[in-house]
Amino acid sequence: MQAYMKSSMPYLGVPAVPLRAICKRLFGEIELKNARQWERLVLGLWENAKYREERYAALNLLEDHRALPFQKVATLKLYEKLIVEGAWWDYVDLIASHRVGYLLDTYPVPLKKKMLAWSRCDNLWQRRTSILCQLSFKEHTDLELLYGCIAPSLDSKEFFLQKAIGWALRQYAWTNPREVKRYVKTHSAELSSLSKREALKNL
Repeated sequence: MQAYMKSSMPYLGVPAVPLRAICKRLFGEIELKNARQWERLVLGLWENAKYREERYAALNLLEDHRALPFQKVATLKLYEKLIVEGAWWDYVDLIASHRVGYLLDTYPVPLKKKMLAWSRCDNLWQRRTSILCQLSFKEHTDLELLYGCIAPSLDSKEFFLQKAIGWALRQYAWTNPREVKRYVKTHSAELSSLSKREALKNL
């Protein structure tokens, strides 16, 4: 597991399914009283982790349904910290598509502004997050935002950005294949071969 993830942090070797079951049972014994306490618990797991599964446990606590009332615009600061410090796809993609996506759906105006800013920042993983945050939006995808977040990375040679662009377009292609074909054709000279291949994979 450690070799596959190219992780400097060691693994205990606990697969995802039993890990989620353990987290559900243990977190169920904790009363989540308010956003501050929830955030302290998440950061306690994250910052004190000696094994990667402990950081996965922190992400499981992010996903706890009881934490939904704590999801505010200000919560993006917590997610930004985890994204920047985690700096790898196993952490970032879950936070991007599930948690940042939820904030964007709930608070579209301020989050749209934030995602456009992230798409132009120097941090690779924030850029990737801005591209992937609408993965589950389907027909509710804000195309202006998606294309706006892709644009600063169109000419990037970075694998994780090229892959993210292709993935985001491929996901939207399930909803509107004609639009994705049009976009890829229009930007054929700018899109990497990887992005184009991924975008059109299921068409």
